[in-house]
Amino acid sequence: MKVQGKKPYDDINITPMLDLAYVLLVIFIIMTTAAVQGIKVDLPKASAAQPLSQPKTKVIAIDNAGQVSIDAVPVSMSELEQQLRNALASDAELPVILRGDRAVQYDKVMAVLDLCSKLGISSIGLASQRQGQG
Repeated sequence: MKVQGKKPYDDINITPMLDLAYVLLVIFIIMTTAAVQGIKVDLPKASAAQPLSQPKTKVIAIDNAGQVSIDAVPVSMSELEQQLRNALASDAELPVILRGDRAVQYDKVMAVLDLCSKLGISSIGLASQRQGQG
């Protein structure tokens, strides 16, 4: 005796597989962005810090030992100059953000600022933390 309206289920249900794929994609995106943050520097505080997130921005960081890095890659001053020249060749309005540790020697920060000035980089931002942030 057959029941009316019932037929064999012949489609494959792929919803659980798609759910798993989306979860794995989200985890991959989160882990990738967390790994590309750069080197850790202890930023000084400023009360009116404006966020400077623009595409194609070069980030120069100076840690408390005086090591200079560009986009989280340690470089010497001559390598920094060469990489900035290459970036300027593709974008004449290259924005640069300088992240200096609060314990870094001031002469290292001035050397990087002088190099940027010599190369004609006019858009330089100094990164800081807002008051009250740890």
